[in-house]
Amino acid sequence: MTTKTARVMAGNPSTNKSLYRSVRFMVHDAMIAIDLPDGTRALILREIEMDRAKKHARADRVYGYSDFTPAGGLSGDRETAAAQATTECLRRNGIMNVIGDRTLPLIYIDEMQAAGMTVELDIEMGVTDRRVKDSQEVAHLKQSQKVTEDAMRMACETVAHATAGSDGALRVGEDPLTSERLRTLIDTYLLERNFFNPPCIVAGGSDGGDCHELGSGPLRTGQPVIIDIFPLDKSSMYNGDCTRTVVHGKIPDEIQKMHDAVIAAKHAGTTAIKAGATGEDVHLATIGVLLDRGYKEGLPTENDDLAFCSMPHGTGHGIGLDVHEPPLLDRNGATLLVGDVVTVEPGLYSHALGGIRVEDMVLVTEKGCENFNTLPEGLSWD
Repeated sequence: MTTKTARVMAGNPSTNKSLYRSVRFMVHDAMIAIDLPDGTRALILREIEMDRAKKHARADRVYGYSDFTPAGGLSGDRETAAAQATTECLRRNGIMNVIGDRTLPLIYIDEMQAAGMTVELDIEMGVTDRRVKDSQEVAHLKQSQKVTEDAMRMACETVAHATAGSDGALRVGEDPLTSERLRTLIDTYLLERNFFNPPCIVAGGSDGGDCHELGSGPLRTGQPVIIDIFPLDKSSMYNGDCTRTVVHGKIPDEIQKMHDAVIAAKHAGTTAIKAGATGEDVHLATIGVLLDRGYKEGLPTENDDLAFCSMPHGTGHGIGLDVHEPPLLDRNGATLLVGDVVTVEPGLYSHALGGIRVEDMVLVTEKGCENFNTLPEGLSWD
């Protein structure tokens, strides 16, 4: 007798983005998608969400937890009740073998195993298919990146058009232009367009010497300001991600040299992207340009001085429902697939000089890539 097998994804889709992508329906409690052997999908969720789910979710049948009440009743704890209902649904469908993805919560596995079911991990379930963006997802990402670029242009032009005081500190009108103030302007701009903006990076001067330092205090003329914005479109749930670097006033020669190297590295990395290339291929093409120009790779050691200048991170990452998704453009990075959407974001960082990073988002195609970005790459935004 053949053992029946079902595939199960479960959790809260507001945080379990693989589950959300599979069902394309949002709730804020436990939801379970069961792909049955006959090729149909059963969706289990709170009873109050059923009517909406029947209209909008990618499922053949929609149930509430109580539709699968076991003999001993459902727990008063909602997470436990969801796991119990899932196991009871599987039992009634004669399922004794379950395949789960890497996000399947242990509480579900425990309930299934207690019922005598075998649970197996498919480590690529919800990963490989999620990497390959469909046309709707590509449209969502393009729109998210467009609004992100609009916010970036506003931010960079705010820096470029500011007034420098005698101490070099920038002002807009009578008020100091600080990292915090510019971050608030970016937040407001995006909020008005129905985007959620996690704390973005506005790192001027020495702050930019640390690639993920958020930045604080006054912004100053003649110093590079890294601005990295990665907001979530609340309408589509897809993210934008864009970095530019701006300098107010005269650009120091060493900063221009760093910027020229970063742009050349980004071009080399972008040129290396195509289906069948690996994330490592792209990273080596990128970092090779920086090494050829005399810059370093990796973090400074205790013996390095403040002028040490390097790229300490990978070239980029996948993006979609999360800002950071597979594949990585780095050493040991996976083979790229048609439909991957990735960032290309080389950077150079020195605590003595500041940092430079420029980042685009591209769609992997059979023979190359499509760049979603239209913003200029330069340091001057006058």
